[in-house]
Amino acid sequence: MKEKRLSRVFYITGCLSGMKKYILIIVISLCLGASSLAQAETVGEKRVFFVDQNHDATAREKVTAVLVKVTSKVYFYADESWWNFTSQSEAHTAINALGAEFDSTIYPVLTSKFGQEASPGIDGDRNITILIHQMKEDSGGYFRSNDEYSKLQVTDSNEREMIYINANSIKSSIAKSLVAHEFTHLITFNQKNNIYGVQEEDWLNEARAEYAPTLLGYNDVYNGSYLEKRVQYFSEKPTGSIVDWQNTKHDYGRASLLVHYLVDHYGINILVDSLHSPKTGVESINYALQKNNNQEGFYQVFSDWVAAVLLNDCDYGKRYCYLDKNLKDFYLSASINFLPLTGTTTLTFADNTKLWSGNWYKIIGGGGGTLKFYFEGDAKASFKVPYITRSQSGAYAVNILSLDKLQRGEVVIKNFGKDVASLFVLPLLQNTITADTNSRSFFWSVSITREQEGATEIQRLQAIIEDLKQKIAAIKAGLPLPQTPPVVSGSAVCPALNSNLYFGLSNNAQVSCLQQFLKSQGFGIYPEGLITGNFGNLTKNAVIRFQEKYKNDILGPVGLTQGTGFVGAMTRAKINALPKIN
Repeated sequence: MKEKRLSRVFYITGCLSGMKKYILIIVISLCLGASSLAQAETVGEKRVFFVDQNHDATAREKVTAVLVKVTSKVYFYADESWWNFTSQSEAHTAINALGAEFDSTIYPVLTSKFGQEASPGIDGDRNITILIHQMKEDSGGYFRSNDEYSKLQVTDSNEREMIYINANSIKSSIAKSLVAHEFTHLITFNQKNNIYGVQEEDWLNEARAEYAPTLLGYNDVYNGSYLEKRVQYFSEKPTGSIVDWQNTKHDYGRASLLVHYLVDHYGINILVDSLHSPKTGVESINYALQKNNNQEGFYQVFSDWVAAVLLNDCDYGKRYCYLDKNLKDFYLSASINFLPLTGTTTLTFADNTKLWSGNWYKIIGGGGGTLKFYFEGDAKASFKVPYITRSQSGAYAVNILSLDKLQRGEVVIKNFGKDVASLFVLPLLQNTITADTNSRSFFWSVSITREQEGATEIQRLQAIIEDLKQKIAAIKAGLPLPQTPPVVSGSAVCPALNSNLYFGLSNNAQVSCLQQFLKSQGFGIYPEGLITGNFGNLTKNAVIRFQEKYKNDILGPVGLTQGTGFVGAMTRAKINALPKIN
């Protein structure tokens, strides 16, 4: 878990200046604190430890713990309030097994690969401390960097090399994986903070720790494993910036799936060499890739990974699959967008993304027409748009959409829905080392035409796309929206709204007029642009956006601050007062 960061540091300056020799000895002892006074600890003794309130089950600042097990490498302390009310025989069995595993496997393997923790460290003791206490349900364990400083620097330091494990997990099958994860943080602190004086970026600190259980073989049996849970988290919410760490379970899922791909294809030395470097984060990965004679930078690795979680098939190239046997059958389900099988259809979608975030969209349907896909991103950003087509036989083809300087591009696919079964679009922000956390907007539209509809219909669709482009450009420039010609039914222009409209209405001509008007207001109001005559959630949300855009005229007079989605007298008056209902 994410370590508790050092919140304040008091720098000790002039501690020894102007002192006589005999005073010097005393001051050195005081400055070193407990490190020169390390004594063996015995089973049964009790100590008070600071804990992280954000993880503790009852938000405690301190717990009283009893020493229940000592091995050649570990002191196991148990929260007294838990220990006195649990089955101690079962707990002892679990702790004995965990202690033996730590001494024989976890400690020697991880230190031989990643390097030592601080030893003997701040407490002058080569044993580390594992404190078992009751935590919140979603916490497996954590590491506090505060404990690596003296109390003169951080008042709530426990002044020892230690990690914390949830008492509710100690008897579980993943207990040793949790210990391995947190112990890796202890090693990282020594290798980065102590040796190089730098703080590892959260995402890479966690990603490296995420790989520790796999390195130790703890994920070899996949069912019920630590890795299986991470795959579940990733599948729930794959989209999100890897580097913009928010300490959610989905952050851990993304970090775990990415680091397993990285080691699969480039080896464990990428994690090792990035750790043994004064660089941090993406820079350290690029350094390690170069050191190990890889031409690819981390951006190329990330881009390949985004495609690999979707395809996961080595037949299309080694970079498009996982090599780990437990992940070879994993596939990400992209967000599905369906094109009707008949009629003329234009589908639009607006979204935003962050650096180092994957986005996966799937387009199906179409009924055998000609598909035109158009993409436009924020002109101030730099996008890369891989797209993948899948044939009816199941064969995939990976391509990159060509974008101009304004981040616009399009591709035409014939016989979509027959020869070509589906299209996957994977927009990414382009490579940069800096951890830019700003969101960048983009939108795409897809239209489908069929041969029997003729050249006139193709021209009509092209006109719609050009109209969409003009409106997007106007929105970005802060200019009034260009008006499109009114919709004509026979010889009559769509009339003004003269009745209240609300969620649930269907096959309603006035709703169709409302939707046509909302569509004319641009992607910021009604990005879907569907004209159905049915008042559903998309229409309701568009009405709310419109009401809030003109809140002074619609909401203010009736004392509201938020849109309701109900088209009453005030909303209709504003709609009817604006130029042409399109």
